[in-house]
Amino acid sequence: MEAVLRDDRVIVTAREEADTLFENGYGTFDKDKKVLTLSSVEALYLLVEKRAKILDEGSGCALGLSQLVDKFMASDEIVWTKYLIYQDLRRRGYVVRDGFGYGVDFRVYERGGFGEQAAKYIVYGISEGTPTPIDRIRDVMRFAQNMKRDLILAVVDRRGEVVYYSISQLTF
Repeated sequence: MEAVLRDDRVIVTAREEADTLFENGYGTFDKDKKVLTLSSVEALYLLVEKRAKILDEGSGCALGLSQLVDKFMASDEIVWTKYLIYQDLRRRGYVVRDGFGYGVDFRVYERGGFGEQAAKYIVYGISEGTPTPIDRIRDVMRFAQNMKRDLILAVVDRRGEVVYYSISQLTF
């Protein structure tokens, strides 16, 4: 599958490939359903898994992992942390979509539930050693509760391994 990096977005224009990716929980179609736009972590994942070749629109050259990460980091400093979480969840068999906003990184669907049910989990990712205010975690917890979703805190350690914590309540 080929995709094009255009203005910090990765676009899939081939309709059949776009449809297949979308059915498997990747990307979002534009309003006319002519092109599928992949998120940065989706593009990185498909590149690493050798399921996509990503071309730079300006030069037409294929981009490697480090080049693509550098381009995405210009607009999102924690894209690598998000990618590690995304990769781990996908490899565990979950369908992972971008979060609802409000600082939530991902929505995660039960295995086999994508397209049939709403996301069960909201995932909030942090890096070990990076200060995260407890108020921020509390706010995300409240948001998850309002959305009637389970909150999962994904912590990426210094070796790049992901540890998950289910948070059901915060009391303080």
